[in-house]
Amino acid sequence: MTGELSHVDASGAARMVDVSAKGETVREATARGHIAMNAAAQQAIADGTAAKGDVIAVARVAGIMAAKKTSDIIPLCHPLPLSGLAIDIAPDETGYSVAATVRTTARTGVEMEALTAVAATLLTLYDMLKAVDKLMIISNIRVTAKSGGKSGDWTA
Repeated sequence: MTGELSHVDASGAARMVDVSAKGETVREATARGHIAMNAAAQQAIADGTAAKGDVIAVARVAGIMAAKKTSDIIPLCHPLPLSGLAIDIAPDETGYSVAATVRTTARTGVEMEALTAVAATLLTLYDMLKAVDKLMIISNIRVTAKSGGKSGDWTA
């Protein structure tokens, strides 16, 4: 990797990047992550018997709410008007995979919002199921695609 760190000035001080000269474009980012859990936790979701209620619905709403608050929790993120946000929560052999796709028309991208949505969704799954499985493992949170803006489109 090469290039300058955009959030650090010449003296090494943190700064918020000035994006005022950039044009507004449609931007989208997708992030993914995973939570591994035991069979009892997976069954509690499938049967709808988790003590705290509808695990998937609560986790999805948590992810949406978190994405909208990204600039409140990541110090140098710009507040962005999100125009779309979809969260997919799917079972697999070892637990659940989460994907969040976020869209905006803005001067900067939505990778951090997608990552925040995935992290909050996974953390909420953990919170909702910790009485059943205290050893769940959250892993592999990463951006898997982005489009729009000067740096162009890419997919991992």
